[in-house]
Amino acid sequence: MEFNQQESEQNSIVSVDDSQVKLAHCVLKTPCFISSSYSSEIEITNLEALDKASLFPLSSQDDIDILIIGTGKVPKFLQPKQQVAIQQMGIGVESMNNESACRSFNLLLSDVRRVGLLLL
Repeated sequence: MEFNQQESEQNSIVSVDDSQVKLAHCVLKTPCFISSSYSSEIEITNLEALDKASLFPLSSQDDIDILIIGTGKVPKFLQPKQQVAIQQMGIGVESMNNESACRSFNLLLSDVRRVGLLLL
């Protein structure tokens, strides 16, 4: 799926498919984490592995208030304990399919929100 590029200095998403995401300046294989000024391929491969310890190093790279989790073609949801743990970090969290997650990320990024995207 192709997206319109918002601003070249930010990590807006240009396109996404099943195995990679293309940003304005690089291509990342999934799983990956993207925020306004940081992007990296990551070791987290499934939703069950997400916890405070795995999320903290990512969220500390770029201050985020909202975390959008792309769970592949089909939306999957966090366990209540996982949601509480992430909210205790001061981060709101939403999960959805990858295409919806990328669209939401670009929209919030263009709205100058402090957002992070985790694509699994």
